[in-house]
Amino acid sequence: MKILIVEDEEALSDPLAYLLGREGFTPVVVDNGLQAVPTFEREGADLVLLDVMLPGQSGLEVCKQLRAVSSVPIIMLTAKSDTEDVVKGLEAGADDYIAKPFKHIELLARIRTRLRPRESRQLVVRIGDTVMDMDGRTVTYNGTEIPMTPLEFDLLAALVRRPGQALSRQELLEIVWGYSDVSDSLVNVHVQRLRAKFSELGAQQVIQTVRGVGYKVPLDSVGSVSATSSLPTVPAAGSPQAGSNQ
Repeated sequence: MKILIVEDEEALSDPLAYLLGREGFTPVVVDNGLQAVPTFEREGADLVLLDVMLPGQSGLEVCKQLRAVSSVPIIMLTAKSDTEDVVKGLEAGADDYIAKPFKHIELLARIRTRLRPRESRQLVVRIGDTVMDMDGRTVTYNGTEIPMTPLEFDLLAALVRRPGQALSRQELLEIVWGYSDVSDSLVNVHVQRLRAKFSELGAQQVIQTVRGVGYKVPLDSVGSVSATSSLPTVPAAGSPQAGSNQ
């Protein structure tokens, strides 16, 4: 798999490229923001490691441009770990962040989490007027696809698979990101992004905030499951069945 490293400090990019190559990845290094998107469009990548502070163009602007043309996983590399900088990166479209200095083992874990094969249950779930195809990994509203990054899809799927159950932000971090020792802002910003995408199409909002707990998809909003063959409904946590077959 190819990983695009956008980092202007050779003292960091060179060891990163060596590390990734040793782990079986194909690293491509770009040392300024202006070259990042053209390089991505020319060579492609399965994941992008993107520094925030770059010459030519900031990492935040690069992130926005990448997200406009691709759903490729983006991990921001930042020397700052305060909430404001993290939120700015996530709002720009990043899937995750890691603050410098970081341990190589931690970065590799983040990369592998973002690149792991996505679960498929060959289910099609109706959530109000929205249809979620778990196998095809698409979400549509009245026949119009709602564009989502892989991580956004996984976040929505985690809630839909547990209808009526309020999941804490820490639980969602464990389920979707694979770790929980980071800021809750990761979850909050991605939920905001999902809600914004539903709003753009006038679709019914399916994610509710549970004050003091986290988020949930209401049980009564998840309808029966349908597909080309008869399939069971999505079970709610703590109950054998949530809904009825069509």
